[in-house]
Amino acid sequence: MAPIVGHVGDGNFHTVILVEDGNPAALEAAWELDKKIVKRALDLGGTCSGEHGIGLGKREFLEAEHGAEAMAVMRSLKVAMDPKGILNPGKIFRN
Repeated sequence: MAPIVGHVGDGNFHTVILVEDGNPAALEAAWELDKKIVKRALDLGGTCSGEHGIGLGKREFLEAEHGAEAMAVMRSLKVAMDPKGILNPGKIFRN
């Protein structure tokens, strides 16, 4: 079961994929469904994150959405603004 909530009128929706607590197979199936939904959004020219930004759950889709060159620019900006890597470490780029 995966109800959709959000503000679909402006193209944003959020799935709430429900899984049985303590069921690793169901959790894995939910992550696979999430990946399919994100891939479909990207294939249609959308984004993986909408207005919520990237988080631990969506960072793996950044390169597919923006490309390797844009990722290199983002990394260089992160290093320039946070040379010690103390601001939200690992949130967008794995350390």
